[in-house]
Amino acid sequence: MTNPADTGADTAPDGADFPKTAVNRVKRTPERGRYDRKTIYAILDAALVCHIAYVVEGQPYCTPTSFWREGDHLYWHGSSASRMLRAQAEGIPVCLTVTHVDALVMARSGFHHSVNYRAAMAFGHAHRIDDTDEKLRLMDAFLDRVYPGRSRLVRPPNAQELKATAMMGMAIETASGKIRDKHVSDDEADYAAVPAWSALYPVSQVLGAPSDCPRQLPGLARPEGMADFVPGARLDEVMTRTHSRTFG
Repeated sequence: MTNPADTGADTAPDGADFPKTAVNRVKRTPERGRYDRKTIYAILDAALVCHIAYVVEGQPYCTPTSFWREGDHLYWHGSSASRMLRAQAEGIPVCLTVTHVDALVMARSGFHHSVNYRAAMAFGHAHRIDDTDEKLRLMDAFLDRVYPGRSRLVRPPNAQELKATAMMGMAIETASGKIRDKHVSDDEADYAAVPAWSALYPVSQVLGAPSDCPRQLPGLARPEGMADFVPGARLDEVMTRTHSRTFG
């Protein structure tokens, strides 16, 4: 099974690791920790949805949203009326996380049942993008990140849509990744002593067949930018390729 974390994406010029700090250090099973940009950015770029954690007046929140990466910056969008975005616009610290579930692992003890996964946590301070030209560029970039070249085919956002949409950004101040990629791993004595069927089940999200809009204009063909969107394709692999097509 291809692991997108091994294929990489565009990285910092020197490929430098993020320094291990009290914030990003992996403490539980530290041998699974990753601190190099290549691995962390590949995990991020293979994801479409993240969860953003933050605290407002002492109350913690964790909000799912779509996002994308450009270099060492992360971006996401939402409603201008969103409580999440209004709070984040004040420059509060946030933690953005993504997780890919790659396999279910059945062992001979409940303790050793596990899940293979790729996860990343990125830390920074959120800020709102208010410049109109930059906001329009980011709206196009978000569309093209998922569907390369799509922004050139669709109607541009109108004034009402632009006003209703808030764009947020965050420089990645530090980050870490964590990967489990193992088969069944039991206590040695249990292999012979416990008659429990054990196995690994791979897990992936795949695309289905497209359902055309019933009001499609005649004669329209699938755009070239959608070449990766074939039934049965893994979503994480498609997202990795579309990110590369859009941002290099």
